[in-house]
Amino acid sequence: MLRARRGGRPAPAAPPGAEAVLSRVHAKDWIAGYERAWRAAGTDALEHLFTRDATYLMAPFEAAIVGLDAIARMWEVERDGPDERFAMGSEIVALDGDVVVARVAVRYEGPAPIEYRDLWIMRFAADGRCRHFEEWPFWPGQPLARGRRS
Repeated sequence: MLRARRGGRPAPAAPPGAEAVLSRVHAKDWIAGYERAWRAAGTDALEHLFTRDATYLMAPFEAAIVGLDAIARMWEVERDGPDERFAMGSEIVALDGDVVVARVAVRYEGPAPIEYRDLWIMRFAADGRCRHFEEWPFWPGQPLARGRRS
């Protein structure tokens, strides 16, 4: 979750090159685990969510954050900590093989509440952990374009 914006155990390892075949239940459980990890102190839960070599894009045109350690550092910078007050809801929009697309709504509380509606595109490894996470964040008042082209 992007800030200014914003787990269980991994399954046994599958044979190299095996593709994950996901269910909606697994996708919903993974998103719930992500929310629990965001709310928890520290970043230990990330190893149950992401592969060691996972890539994480905070927005579609941002540089990828590569590797579990880099993702953990980003999480510590981006979130306020376990006392951060927010509500989160999600809906699985599409699921195809190892790819899940979800619509995620997050509302951060505080003196100046802020709300996001994101699309998350996730690609999973055969062990059920995410190997690629791409966030498309949207918020009220976000410019839709830099300007019109002539």
